[in-house]
Amino acid sequence: MSAALFEVDGVSFAYPGSPGDSVRGVRLSIAEREHVGIVGPNGAGKSTLLKLLAGILAPRAGEIRLRGTPLAAWRRLALARELAFVPQSSPADVAFTALEVALAGRFPHVGYFGREGAGDLSRARAALARVDAASLENRIFAELSGGEQARVLVARALAQEPRALLLDEPTAFLDVGHRLDLYDRLREENRDRGLTVVVVTHDLNLAAEYCDRLVLTADGAVVADGPPREVLTEARISEVYKCRVAIDVNPATGAPRVTPLPRHAGSV
Repeated sequence: MSAALFEVDGVSFAYPGSPGDSVRGVRLSIAEREHVGIVGPNGAGKSTLLKLLAGILAPRAGEIRLRGTPLAAWRRLALARELAFVPQSSPADVAFTALEVALAGRFPHVGYFGREGAGDLSRARAALARVDAASLENRIFAELSGGEQARVLVARALAQEPRALLLDEPTAFLDVGHRLDLYDRLREENRDRGLTVVVVTHDLNLAAEYCDRLVLTADGAVVADGPPREVLTEARISEVYKCRVAIDVNPATGAPRVTPLPRHAGSV
């Protein structure tokens, strides 16, 4: 196993005015070069946990360490050279082109007073190409479809050249073909370039196919953590999601496959 990149030590977090913690006593470690999926039902604390890992939110209790150093001790530019965060969406009124949005990923390397050079432009274009968005470079970001915007945001993160990529529902607006394509590219970044990938997703089957490890959350706590075939059991998923499911094996890949069962369906 590679050295720990993230160490999450008893972390809790509550939003102002919330009656309880959105994340409760989470303990986990994420190694260099891992491909981890954070899954769970709505309100389980998935996105909040990801924002805590990214340093966007600060824990109410506990500590997160990045390569052994408390996250709170990292300077912002230095942290941005380590971690890239891809949100679920971006402001709809962004008036920049797709290329300019991707080029913004070079800021941690250029700094506050620098100017992007030819090398930065080349890296931004290469990042767009890696997510099948090269043809969008001159399009205004605000005029792109939701799926196209999602790909450009991933390109911006790749242009950042981080050690870890943190993605919050990156395929929410993508059709099935582009979902598979994006996950294929994330796998390539992970396996070929050594990028640590942590992705929040509602798609249990995509997570099972592509992630080496799943962290299942419910009510702000981690209820299971391990390989997909160990985490995705019928009893556990039925309990956490409050619905019946059938789990078998995808005959083409060998990964576990989750099928939700309608409430009117008979027993299986």
